[in-house]
Amino acid sequence: MGPTTTKTWATTINLANTILGTGMLAMPGALATVGLLLGSFMIVFSACASGLGLYFLTRSASRTQGRAASFFACSKLTYPWAAVGFDVAIAVKCFGVGISYLIIIGDLMPEVVRSLGMIAFAAAGGDGSGDMDPQLWFLVDRRFWITIFMAIIGPISFLKRLDSLKATSALALGAVVYLVFIVVYYYTYPDQPLPPKEEIRLFHPSAQFFTTLPIFVFAFTCHQNIFSVYNELSDNGQSMLNRIITTSIGSAAVIYHVVAILGYLTFGNIVGSNIIQMYNASLLVTIGRIAIVILVMFSFPLQAHPCRACLDKVLTALVQFWQSRFGKDADYSTLNNEQDDHDDEPSTVTSSTIPNSVQLDEHGEPIQVTSELKYILMTMGILIGSYLIAITVSELELVLSIVGSTGSTAISFILPGSFYYKLHQNDPWTGRKILSVCLAVYGTMVMIICLTANLRRLSHG
Repeated sequence: MGPTTTKTWATTINLANTILGTGMLAMPGALATVGLLLGSFMIVFSACASGLGLYFLTRSASRTQGRAASFFACSKLTYPWAAVGFDVAIAVKCFGVGISYLIIIGDLMPEVVRSLGMIAFAAAGGDGSGDMDPQLWFLVDRRFWITIFMAIIGPISFLKRLDSLKATSALALGAVVYLVFIVVYYYTYPDQPLPPKEEIRLFHPSAQFFTTLPIFVFAFTCHQNIFSVYNELSDNGQSMLNRIITTSIGSAAVIYHVVAILGYLTFGNIVGSNIIQMYNASLLVTIGRIAIVILVMFSFPLQAHPCRACLDKVLTALVQFWQSRFGKDADYSTLNNEQDDHDDEPSTVTSSTIPNSVQLDEHGEPIQVTSELKYILMTMGILIGSYLIAITVSELELVLSIVGSTGSTAISFILPGSFYYKLHQNDPWTGRKILSVCLAVYGTMVMIICLTANLRRLSHG
């Protein structure tokens, strides 16, 4: 196996790991809300829509200069005036995902403590049903565990380089495989009676559909990483990118189907928004919960990093606006027409494709020197904001719905479709151009309708 093949598989796994996460835990609950058949259709439809968004982003990336593709670069090519808005969308998405990680920690750690207590009590000769000492009540308080883990997550989130956390991809894959094993095992060998078949809803359309749809959108969001894939692959021709996108999205869709369907069939309509919480205490389940907690603990800084970078751009733009003076940016106003849409031509970096007047970071964005004080204040703002929301909101499904109907919808559908259309607005209408408009319109409709439904749900308690 050559280095290119190895790099391709590593990239595919990393992209799949980005997709598979908290959305997987909420998938059985989402399926129960809309019904088995409708939910299965929404998984497939969301996978196709997400894959289409990734495709349009890679097509847009081929118009950027060399291997400097990013949302920033694409926005400068298409809608320079909206670049700040795009950064806001990405920041909201990453901030919301970080909050969902803290909620998962708060949900699972009390269960881990209870499980370990019962297992230890049973090992000492008891019946495994001993009650916890009332003086240790804080050990089963979700706010206590969120606070404790924030003390660990906080220092890591201040790191400016997160290369040391790349090993979490292997841990992420292990946690996903283990969760799938638990779901399959307890469906095959249930420790409680399965729900009657007549209780399983195949098709259940209701007003809740619009509050649940963003969960399916959120589950396939990995678009913030596709530009890194484009920039780093030695062979970034479109056929290679299409294989990576298809493999990553396809494998995630299969795993979501297994977890969603078997999880729903195991618990029926009482399934909650976090499937791993539904299982009775056992050593098998406890290990799975610990694995997921460790996974999300080290994944939080990976969300804080792009959130902080986007927040920095937004704050810088606001300061420049109020001061009525703007610095010189890289010249992104001219399209790289020579690259155009050649499907299988890898992009190469030459001295003529990157301006000498600007330095780009590893994401292809202009490097901005951030003062230490500003860096610390932004990081503290992200940490404190995430913490306050996480200890206040305990519904994982609600957070995923809000994030899915805002940030995820924007970077998965609206931006990819809008970028592609703008770059080809003077070209004849083709099937891809029509699809790009449909994707952007679909994303806009999902954002407006689903966000309104979720805000109404929040206002009515």
